[in-house]
Amino acid sequence: MTTVEIIFLGVYFSVLCVLAVYGSHRYRMAYLYYRHKFKLPTPRGTLTALPRVTIQLPIFNEMYVVERLVESVCRIDYPRELLEIQVLDDSTDETCGIARACVERQRQAGHDIVYVHRTNRQGFKAGALENGLATARGEFVAVFDADFVPAPDFLLRTVPFFADSQVGMVQVRWGHLNRDYSILTQAQSIFLDGHFIIEHTARNRSGCFFNFNGTAGIWRRVTISDAGGWQHDTLTEDLDLSYRAQMKGWQFIFLPEVISPAEVPVDMNAFKSQQHRWAKGSIQTARKLLPMILKSDLPFAVKREAFFHLTNNVAYLLMVLLSALMPLSMVVRFQHGLYGTLFLDLPFFLSATASVCFFYVAAQRERGAKGWERFKYLPFLMSLGIGMAINNARAVLEALLGQQSAFSRTPKTGAEGKKIVAVKKSYRGDKTLMPIIELSFALYFTGALWFAIDKHIYTSLPFILLFQLGFLYVGVSSLLQGRLKFSESAPSAVVAEEQTRRAA
Repeated sequence: MTTVEIIFLGVYFSVLCVLAVYGSHRYRMAYLYYRHKFKLPTPRGTLTALPRVTIQLPIFNEMYVVERLVESVCRIDYPRELLEIQVLDDSTDETCGIARACVERQRQAGHDIVYVHRTNRQGFKAGALENGLATARGEFVAVFDADFVPAPDFLLRTVPFFADSQVGMVQVRWGHLNRDYSILTQAQSIFLDGHFIIEHTARNRSGCFFNFNGTAGIWRRVTISDAGGWQHDTLTEDLDLSYRAQMKGWQFIFLPEVISPAEVPVDMNAFKSQQHRWAKGSIQTARKLLPMILKSDLPFAVKREAFFHLTNNVAYLLMVLLSALMPLSMVVRFQHGLYGTLFLDLPFFLSATASVCFFYVAAQRERGAKGWERFKYLPFLMSLGIGMAINNARAVLEALLGQQSAFSRTPKTGAEGKKIVAVKKSYRGDKTLMPIIELSFALYFTGALWFAIDKHIYTSLPFILLFQLGFLYVGVSSLLQGRLKFSESAPSAVVAEEQTRRAA
């Protein structure tokens, strides 16, 4: 073998090794989950009286879901004299009229609810929340994004935990209103189940840091100010504030048995936009806070978990590199008669691939899925994760290079079950040149597949197929998304009402 080929294989196995380490971390998460599964959180002490709570509803161009959000929040069971609701609207479309009319109806019904509209999006969501705090009267602050439908008992099940003066935030688990809409929404729901059921529970109950997820949680107001307030120098203001607060000594509580249903994106481009924001924001937060965390006197276990948590998306960058190297590695080794060395890949792939399978099957088991339901989406889940690698690797690279970008909202459709109420074309996810790159990788793996079949290298076929189908699905779905047609009908009578008012 030439020196170049030896270096090439060295880089290939180094990438595999790092990916295997990140993959194996899922085994640790599952271990911590089962070790602490029955360490159920309970309120420490009793509140002498219910406190005043402010619920903040940050929205931006959410005409299809804003009414559902406001109405569900107004159904929350809590003394009206102790509950304030803020609709923090940065919208630039019909949402303004819909939200204003909805707020007025609820105010007339006796709710303490206000409509706050900003003429600019300074700080985006973090800016809207900070602006709302300036006039908020609550001692505690709950936040719900536009696509959530909180249960009426949300406050009665979360507020009691603040009897402990050290508790700064309580987060509940996300549910999925449109899990059954498509195979894409099924996969997203499984991804989120793994994050909430396994990761959040494992981190929280083992004494490690975990994060507020931007919605479906409630903060002690003084915790926010003590940690430095909402800051908008990252795209994940929730993750940033969470780590700053816990570094200050505040304790967080996660309640997996309390579920707040929400909508997952039905549009591939919307899903990619959401994942890009989350991946980029996590790396921005890592650059901002990880040096301070590692230099602190926090326990080693907390530092280690913070490192894996904040840097986990770097794996996508390595996945793209692996995608480029894997077919070439197969060719190089075959040409030199090193066919047997292909088996060296097996431990690395198993540590990464098998860990994913085990992790998400465990999450579905804990969710209550039965038998075949726990397994049937796994091949698609793995392919989708691989197919998203280019999109998310771009986000990681932008964050590492310090490239700033605007907060890109995730379009909401009002989807529930298998139905979409309405979709406006302008609410679709952004389209980019990424699908062309993804389809190029799919074509590249098609060539690798032909080579493996022709040379009878059958041990490589399952992995090549996973990569090929993943890039193919994500690329084709992104390209076709703009061709799909949904109902353009108005979401409610309020739209017509607002149009009539404007005309007058």
